[in-house]
Amino acid sequence: MNFKDHFSSHAGLYAKSRPHYPEALFDWIAAEAPARGCAWDAGCGNGQASVALAQRFERVIATDPSAQQLGNAVAHPRIDYRNEPRNFSAEDGSGYHTSVDARSADAITVAQALHWFDLPAFITEVRRVAKPGALFAAWCYANCSVTPAVDAVIAHLYDDVLGAYWSPERRLVDEGYASLDIPFVPIVPPAFEMRVEWTAPQLLAYLASWSAAQHYLKATGEDAIAAIADELLAVWHDPEHVQPVRWTLAMRAGRVE
Repeated sequence: MNFKDHFSSHAGLYAKSRPHYPEALFDWIAAEAPARGCAWDAGCGNGQASVALAQRFERVIATDPSAQQLGNAVAHPRIDYRNEPRNFSAEDGSGYHTSVDARSADAITVAQALHWFDLPAFITEVRRVAKPGALFAAWCYANCSVTPAVDAVIAHLYDDVLGAYWSPERRLVDEGYASLDIPFVPIVPPAFEMRVEWTAPQLLAYLASWSAAQHYLKATGEDAIAAIADELLAVWHDPEHVQPVRWTLAMRAGRVE
């Protein structure tokens, strides 16, 4: 499979340890779409956003090049999971092509995946499948926030330990996709926040799902998360104590004409 696959090797961990997006996000998408007939969830991964969309749209086409990720997706009668395109990028000259019908989608969404795409090729495909006036919405999230002491441990892990192991595309997430050229009529979305109530082991599992943590393990044979676990547990105090963990969602949205 010729694409930058950073998650198939730990697709099960990814599915279990990633936070869920707020219901208000999908309510907004459904309200902004010109109709609720069909949504295309591109780069759907394990289908987290796809399932939420299926509660609001009559049909969801969810595409991803990783069969392993799709193997961890939740089945839903309104979701058509498709293992495509075989590339997120157009490095082999094939472009970003799917089997989604032309002029069929009322909404096109990309959850935490747009930074992996060959953007010009993907935009061409969006224009092909979008109905006139369809909503385009792509969002991402970077570091989480717990307490100042916990945040300092995570920042040390993110920057100092794993800094060299993040893919170059990660900078697009850190900037909230601000520099991407999205050639649709801009829509300013409301502010959205993800929030979960986690114990320390749950947070450590989430950190282990980071692509850079997996790259570090493969390159060095050492577990970066295990190396900082004692420090994080010390500032968490009681590892089974539940605390709120928050992420701010950054979004680029627009209307496809």
